[in-house]
Amino acid sequence: MFVVNQDTCSPTGVGHWGSSPSAWVSYPRPNPQARLRLICFPYAGGGASIFRTWPQALPPTVEVCAVQPPGREGRFKEVLIRDLAGLVQGLLSELAEHLDKPFAFFGHSLGAIVAFEVACALRARQLPTPVALLVSGRGAPQLPRREAPIHQLPDAPFIDALRRLGGTPEPILQHQELMQVLLPVLRGDFSIAETYVYSERAPLDCPISAFGGDEDTGVSRADLAAWQLQTSQPLSVRLFAGGHFFIHTDRDGLLEAVSADLLGLVHDGDC
Repeated sequence: MFVVNQDTCSPTGVGHWGSSPSAWVSYPRPNPQARLRLICFPYAGGGASIFRTWPQALPPTVEVCAVQPPGREGRFKEVLIRDLAGLVQGLLSELAEHLDKPFAFFGHSLGAIVAFEVACALRARQLPTPVALLVSGRGAPQLPRREAPIHQLPDAPFIDALRRLGGTPEPILQHQELMQVLLPVLRGDFSIAETYVYSERAPLDCPISAFGGDEDTGVSRADLAAWQLQTSQPLSVRLFAGGHFFIHTDRDGLLEAVSADLLGLVHDGDC
């Protein structure tokens, strides 16, 4: 569900790239001539820095826009959001100015659910909606949770649970001062994920690509295939080498697939 990387560990971390004035979004490599904008939502515990190298691996027709929730990296002094409704509401107003050209959403794990809910909220408000939804490391939202919640555990068992889930280097888990900084962010994100309640609605009118790791014991191919219920358009399911964090361990394979899907949208005239 999450990983703590070096930029997340730094309180100052990554602030704004490019020319975006909003604290909520950043552009690793601004590309005003791009025909399509890929808006990326981080996994629990992560921030915008996850996507800082993505523009180099994606087509020149695509501009990457990374979402930066409060409480981490360049926003570490800001109040955390601990419920999905509040996070979606905060994003709706901040993303408005970034929807001025065709756009797609990408989200990994918790980010996949946030991306899905923001897409649904945009549609409900009759605002521009994504031309595609790319979800990664997360089963369909209508599926019941199988894991026991951990966000309210005391510190020691919570850290033990993080260790079992994987994704956070052991030296970080053992660094007491650093963990005291990171724990509120992690608890907040886990609270969002673990208190999420799916509300049934009409399927989205955009294709969905669902990506997973072939060794991810928490997200099966069937869990990914269940995203078909959320779209009236075709669903593509692909697995990559690795566990839950194939987004890093098979980064090149994932970005090749993302590139192919986005180029397909451009060539088909959706952008």
